[in-house]
Amino acid sequence: MSVFKYSAVDAEGKERQGSIDAVNMDLAIAALQRRGLVLSKIDEDKGENGLFQTRIKLFERISNADIVMVSRQITTLFEAQVSALRAFKLLAAEARTPQLAEKLSDIANDIQGGSTISNALAKHPDVFSLFYVNMVKAGEETGKLDETFAFLADHLDRNYEITQKARNALVYPAFIMLTFGVVMTLMMTVVIPHLADMLTSVGGDIPIYTRIVIGISNFMSHYIFLMLIMLAVGLFFMYRYGQTEQGKMLYSKAKLDIPAVGQIYQKIYLSRIADNLSTMLKSGIQILRGLEITGSVVEDPTYEAVMAAAAADVKAGLPLSEALRKHPEMPGIVVAMVKIGEETGNMGSILETMAKFYRREVDNAVDTLVGLIEPIMIVILALGVAVLLAAVLLPIYNIASSF
Repeated sequence: MSVFKYSAVDAEGKERQGSIDAVNMDLAIAALQRRGLVLSKIDEDKGENGLFQTRIKLFERISNADIVMVSRQITTLFEAQVSALRAFKLLAAEARTPQLAEKLSDIANDIQGGSTISNALAKHPDVFSLFYVNMVKAGEETGKLDETFAFLADHLDRNYEITQKARNALVYPAFIMLTFGVVMTLMMTVVIPHLADMLTSVGGDIPIYTRIVIGISNFMSHYIFLMLIMLAVGLFFMYRYGQTEQGKMLYSKAKLDIPAVGQIYQKIYLSRIADNLSTMLKSGIQILRGLEITGSVVEDPTYEAVMAAAAADVKAGLPLSEALRKHPEMPGIVVAMVKIGEETGNMGSILETMAKFYRREVDNAVDTLVGLIEPIMIVILALGVAVLLAAVLLPIYNIASSF
């Protein structure tokens, strides 16, 4: 993305000067002309492309909301009979971020060079998933691109909403646990040592639970930095292990086995699988290809393996319901609904109903979890602090009572 300074005359004949961000000068000129300006001069401002700007770009990324907005804008432009090339050039000129503008500009250039929209999108897998590309390809084959992009926008919106709801539900308990850890660390390394010194200086019999707390406090006071270093190293190796295939699978199974939270994740993935398959089947994509694509975009190694195995079984001639029945990760209700879809020949609608069911289940589970976590975390935090204070203050009270 570059910055262009311009001089122009507006519709009222007044001179206007300013700057505009654009991928290239052609797009900058097009954007200014759409504002009703008659350009007299436009030049690239080299001074804006310094090291600081380059560093800022590293922190910018294309979000799911950006893709949803692009999909809806493309739908509107296609309904207005705007050509694909013109549509992507317009979107590139008005993109929210430089990265998105660059991607859309590249797609427009590929389309101008004779590429199909799906092939142009496929060159940017970091932005447009395999599911997205195949949906667009199906839209090209059926001649319903405007409907396809509308479906994609709705689909991405649903996925984003359900994922964010689950993530937001876990933010509060994570914050409470972090606060609990900080409070306990401060008490063990700052407060308890001073109180322990006072107890030992006064003398007297110190209870066993108090001696245990003082011992832990002394250890933490002397080795706190070593503990932090070991924690950082441990987290680093856990992260690196999590990048391996074995680590991803292990973490996935561990996440799904967590009480309450694991059920929420399971319902999210089941909703995502049903929604993806339903959308693709309604767009004319075959069930086998749909399973392969769904496995690649479900974003969980466990269910990715389930989809891959199911696709292999379906390819070998097994009905989808029987292929899914082999896997305990797929609940009986899912298998039963899929079997009904096979018998009635209405698989797309059945899967859509199942996706809605699991979205409601996620909403209910998250609301219930949030309602339970808040009081539980507060009680745990209060009990932890109370135990520490009691371990030190009760001996002080006993000593004071003896005088």
